[in-house]
Amino acid sequence: MKYSFRTKGICAAEVSFDMEKDGTVRNIAFRGGCNGNLKAIGKILEGWNYKDIIERTEGNTCGFKPTSCADQLAKALKAAAVKEGL
Repeated sequence: MKYSFRTKGICAAEVSFDMEKDGTVRNIAFRGGCNGNLKAIGKILEGWNYKDIIERTEGNTCGFKPTSCADQLAKALKAAAVKEGL
């Protein structure tokens, strides 16, 4: 299922992705932010299980900000997993 989440506290305004019923995440895309870095995050994490992504990205910060694009992705994945009943 396709998910889209408004981010908070980062340059990117939104993150979207597809989550399959088994928890596999595909097509991660950010709107705004550091285009090249965020495209790389999407490519690197393509096909990973949401739990593995959360484990590696949750709590990551950007400069003096208390969050980051990767951390916001983790928050979005957690919300999607709840909606999926995972």
